[in-house]
Amino acid sequence: MTQTILVPMDYSELSKEALRTTLSLHPDAEVVVLHVLDWHASDMGPGGWGSTPHDWDDWLEEAHEHADGLFEEARDIAAEYDVEITTETTVGEDAQSIVSYAEDHDVDLIVVGSHGRSVPARILLGSVAETVVRRAPVPVLVVR
Repeated sequence: MTQTILVPMDYSELSKEALRTTLSLHPDAEVVVLHVLDWHASDMGPGGWGSTPHDWDDWLEEAHEHADGLFEEARDIAAEYDVEITTETTVGEDAQSIVSYAEDHDVDLIVVGSHGRSVPARILLGSVAETVVRRAPVPVLVVR
């Protein structure tokens, strides 16, 4: 049976290291790279999507374009290990979206970077990795 491993990625070096660790430790696994488009703290900044439906559509389109760039980088990392990956996006809050994806997609393991934000942001917003560890229905490997 092939193991399915979920690797949530943002734009941090630690999320890239989580992917490298996964590919190194589990070369035969099915690896799914998930990027959460979090409209609360978006890639464009808190509340960066605006207040009208048109603003939302523009934000979502731009967020998907940014995710495409992230996925290209993830595919380049996977190519170094001669592995193909699957990429997925979802819209929501980071930790809850990661846990929900794992619950809904028969994931065997989650490998996550210990943090993707600056120290002040982690103190104010809490740690995504910590929440995933507490709520995930499967084992979680935290890379630091």
